[in-house]
Amino acid sequence: MRSDILVVGGGLGGVAAALTALRRGHAVVLTEEYAWLGGQLTSQAVPPDEHPWIEMFGATRTYLDLRDRIRGYYRANYPLTDAARAQRYLNPGAGWVSKLCHEPRVAVAVIEELLAPWRTSGALRVLQPVRPVGADVDGDRVRAVTLRDLRTGAEFAVAASYVIDATETGELLPLTGTEYSVGAEAQSETGEPSAPAIANPENIQALSYCFAVDHVDGDHAIDRPEQYEHWRSVQPDFWGSPLLSFSAPNPRTLEPLPRVFDPNPGDDVLAVDADQSKQGGDVNLWTFRRIVAREMFEPGHVASDVTLVNWPSIDYFEGPVIDVPEDVAAARLADAKQLSRSMLYWMQTEAPRSDGGTGFPGLRLRGDLLGSADGLAQAPYHRESRRIVARTRIAEQDVSYAVRGDAGARRYDDVVGIGMYRIDLHPSTGGDNYIDVASSPFQIPLGALVPVRLRNLLPACKNIGTTHITNGCYRLHPVEWNIGEVAGHLAARGIESGHAPQQIHADERLTHDLQRDLERAGIQLAWPQVRAY
Repeated sequence: MRSDILVVGGGLGGVAAALTALRRGHAVVLTEEYAWLGGQLTSQAVPPDEHPWIEMFGATRTYLDLRDRIRGYYRANYPLTDAARAQRYLNPGAGWVSKLCHEPRVAVAVIEELLAPWRTSGALRVLQPVRPVGADVDGDRVRAVTLRDLRTGAEFAVAASYVIDATETGELLPLTGTEYSVGAEAQSETGEPSAPAIANPENIQALSYCFAVDHVDGDHAIDRPEQYEHWRSVQPDFWGSPLLSFSAPNPRTLEPLPRVFDPNPGDDVLAVDADQSKQGGDVNLWTFRRIVAREMFEPGHVASDVTLVNWPSIDYFEGPVIDVPEDVAAARLADAKQLSRSMLYWMQTEAPRSDGGTGFPGLRLRGDLLGSADGLAQAPYHRESRRIVARTRIAEQDVSYAVRGDAGARRYDDVVGIGMYRIDLHPSTGGDNYIDVASSPFQIPLGALVPVRLRNLLPACKNIGTTHITNGCYRLHPVEWNIGEVAGHLAARGIESGHAPQQIHADERLTHDLQRDLERAGIQLAWPQVRAY
């Protein structure tokens, strides 16, 4: 099979890259391992983590269009109350983590709508469920990628002029021989204040299998998980409580922080102010990542809110799944699923209630909303990936407010986008507690997307040239979309002009030509004056 551009991985970065290349007139093959396109927004079931100015600026035009379309889908198809429908910035789940908490399935519908015209024309071929297993590389160029159909086991190759790695863990990097880093770099290498003294490639942020629950009459307790006694007994030294609890370290102070769990609290859903620069919002676990707020809909439409469980208690950090043997990775992913199921079972049977009782048997697993047979998200939420060795590496001192102060984050002449999030690292497989550092609104440099050697392979998500530390703020939804969109433009321009990404990056005129393309497409290259947090 041949195409102009091959995008391996159908997460947000992959979808953005594919859409961009298609809009520029190029044929695209887009592959995905799971049933849904959209990655962390859909198959991983992670409501969008965004900065507080997202409704005004700080994202690409196409990302904002995606958000508008999600709201439009609710207005067109759901029985919203008049008050909810009148909200300019409708937040269907009234969650505190984001100004747009919603069901993953709605984002799937919107993404499919965006891609539909090119599926019909034949310019886009979407291959599911497949994953990369090999590559044909000639010197500094990738000629083709070998993919395996996960249903039949059949293998086939796709050749392309440009190959974009939009996988969640940078799977193409080892397959193509691309130079990359993984895990934590040493402070002596990066100069980062929060980096460890000794590098540890196996020190990678926790992954999580998220799940959704509502709370209705009856006993909906699942079968006791096989590993329940193990996870019930786990109490990390730095946790301050058992892992299976409503308490976990405060990411910013590292002090134990008890949370509240109050299903269907009857709160004023229209008054929710999702602004993490003011407060974390996660004290009430039910409302933090709520994706269905029953008060948003006409009476009787839903019996309960639905909340998305992506809490510290389901962070799996007993061992990495990157660059380990396949059987080890599979076993650890199975353990991570057991952790999530154990947390659910603990909530249903043993969790303390405000009335003095124990257990919430009315908690009902809603795998039907996540498109999964086992009740959990289809895919694990990987917070960290392999990262290309890039022409520009973004370090903590480039974005940290503690280092940069009011001067703001480092400015790049080759800027290709902007983003904002705290440097937020969850506990990691090396035994680290949270690392949570105030960040300044930052830029995305072109050099972070350009490998030092490979001439036609580009990263499109968490696999750009960050470090273990700065991955913590460059890994969220709007930044990933921006990175993927730029990768699509860069590949398209490479085909159209014959200039490799390294040539574009090295030539000021060619870089400026690319930046003009990006600005015309609605990609913002500079922040207004906004505060760090």
